[in-house]
Amino acid sequence: MLQVRKANERGYANHGWLESYHTFSFADYYDRNHMHFSDLRVINEDLVAPTMGFGTHPHKDMEILSYVLKGTIAHKDSMGNVETFSAGEFQIMSAGTGVYHSEFNPSETEDLHFLQIWIMPNELGIKPRYDQKKFADKEGATLILSPNAKDESFKVYQDMKLWRHQYQADQAVEIELNSARNYWLQVVKGDLTVNGVVLSTFDAVGIRAEELAKIEISSDAEFLLFDLK
Repeated sequence: MLQVRKANERGYANHGWLESYHTFSFADYYDRNHMHFSDLRVINEDLVAPTMGFGTHPHKDMEILSYVLKGTIAHKDSMGNVETFSAGEFQIMSAGTGVYHSEFNPSETEDLHFLQIWIMPNELGIKPRYDQKKFADKEGATLILSPNAKDESFKVYQDMKLWRHQYQADQAVEIELNSARNYWLQVVKGDLTVNGVVLSTFDAVGIRAEELAKIEISSDAEFLLFDLK
């Protein structure tokens, strides 16, 4: 069973300094058919103008992952972290009992482009935590999130894993799936076909009750594959 989510069908908000595309219902965008997918609650594609950003605001009981595609994020939070992370880097934050943070684009000339991903945790009231890392680019799959921080991935407080897949053009790959679990494949760049469904940059597909993902790569491509209960 495939649930296709085309990039041009997502929710959209333009705040002048911020353009944001919402895969699932978020803020003023509500779509009862796209509230979440299993424990995956938010995938926002955000473009932030130079010197602008999100002022200090709270979060609680949410696993928050940011992935910078272009530019740099300047981060500051109530845990005492004052950090920057740039294109190719990931940041994980467990909001837990509560945390305040801000995120700004420190550049005076370059836009910031990043993905903000929220995952509903299976443990509430944990101590907030912060980490960031750049995972090496490589052909194939890299584990980004896992419950036990396997293979130097970030720990996530949920029964799920997140893989980043990177491939060069003109090849085919097969990924074995557990038909009892749910998968969300989010294209970051490139053109590919998944079990016959044609996808392009920022398209996505939810996969249920399938044992195999047959993927044909048309151009250099990158996608995120969420393995969810």
